[in-house]
Amino acid sequence: MNQAYYKEYYTIEREHWWFVVRNQIIMNHLQKTLPIQHPLKILNIGVATGRSSELLATLGQVKSVEYDQECYEFTKARVPIDLIQGSILELPFESESYDLVCAFDVIEHVEDHQLAVKEMKRVCKPNGHICVTVPAFMFLWNQHDDVNHHIRRYKLTDLTALFNGSGSIVFSTYFNFWLFFPIAFFRLLSKLLPLHKRKVEEAGSDFTVMNGPVLQKLFGSIFKTEDWMIKRNWHLPIGVSALTTWKKTS
Repeated sequence: MNQAYYKEYYTIEREHWWFVVRNQIIMNHLQKTLPIQHPLKILNIGVATGRSSELLATLGQVKSVEYDQECYEFTKARVPIDLIQGSILELPFESESYDLVCAFDVIEHVEDHQLAVKEMKRVCKPNGHICVTVPAFMFLWNQHDDVNHHIRRYKLTDLTALFNGSGSIVFSTYFNFWLFFPIAFFRLLSKLLPLHKRKVEEAGSDFTVMNGPVLQKLFGSIFKTEDWMIKRNWHLPIGVSALTTWKKTS
């Protein structure tokens, strides 16, 4: 990776329809789910260029962690957040330190995702929450996953199974439900047809293809309807991504 990659990703995280609506869904879900206690002590892991930490700061004091050295240096220099370099597999924090622990599209990058969840549970306070998002369904695997160094995609049952013990699932759902069908169609079609495969190196891959002002408005409007559904605790049966929130036993 290089600085140009992270500069592009910085813009994508703040302007692309998928990130804008995903972040809206997450924040509205957390505001509905969490206790009214403010400010919360929050740990945000795998922050990339820091947009999720900026948003979480509306809920409390946020400590941010980024593993990748170049990404850490880019974000540290550009975004005014409390950021350290570290690994989700060995979090440099005392046990039971945080009211909310977040990892948005992180554990799919980690070989030992069970240890990653164990570490998140360790630093979570009793009655605290963990919220994670991941990409869904291995059959949707394409160049986007390769470019972003994913190891796996998840079924929701496999994701929630990682959190067995020491607490309970508060809410879990797929999301990006409406666009699942065209995305699945085109990804499966691309595997079947002997098309020339160009090397994709842009930040996000899919995000640079599914862009432009018309698509931004169209896809954003479609995706945004799911925020209304998830705020009402609808469990969407399928989607391109999955979300789970877990509460630690007191």
